[in-house]
Amino acid sequence: MNVGVLLAAGASTRMGSPKATVKWKGRSFLANGVFALWGACDAVVVVLGSKAREVRAAAEAEFAELVERGALSDAVHAARRKGSRGLEVHFAVNAGWKRGMLSSAQAGLAEALRLKPSAVLVLPVDHPEVRPPTVAHLGAMMTEALGAFGGKPAGGVAYALVPRHKGRRGHPLAVSAALARAVVRDRQARDLSDAVRRSARLVGFLDVADAGIVRNRNTPKG
Repeated sequence: MNVGVLLAAGASTRMGSPKATVKWKGRSFLANGVFALWGACDAVVVVLGSKAREVRAAAEAEFAELVERGALSDAVHAARRKGSRGLEVHFAVNAGWKRGMLSSAQAGLAEALRLKPSAVLVLPVDHPEVRPPTVAHLGAMMTEALGAFGGKPAGGVAYALVPRHKGRRGHPLAVSAALARAVVRDRQARDLSDAVRRSARLVGFLDVADAGIVRNRNTPKG
């Protein structure tokens, strides 16, 4: 099983309001991120920090409305076709969110590992244009790669898979359970990329046509 982690803890000072609640094509950044991760994950851990109560309340109200409108039916049916019993969203609060994105990634990975995944896909909330089929492809390639390590259980190798668009690295980042555990324990890394470099035994790259993986939106105009 794959678990997604959506990083939505920052203060969003350049955006002027919490990025998680900003709308993109009729849905919030947060909802777009969850839908994208559901392309490969049965459960998504949303990491909150700044204005956590406000953001969670807005998210829960939005998803209640989406359920009422039947807007989740396609995602649920797709998940069941893959053998999943359903889709989940979990919320985690990073009390140390001011320390930066790595601390939120570590909080999210720690929560995701409680669900015993073989891999975790990490996506910042400011990438609302990432498409679910891209994430599904990334998740499938991650499963295939982990299965190729003979004699090792799925997720038992410290492996990362990074999507690329026209040579540029993007998100979501896929990490095996073993690498996720190493990143959670790391107290020396400068940022998430550094933590992956320090602990990964192998890093793979997946070239994709989806430009959304490299488009982060930090201001109201993008």
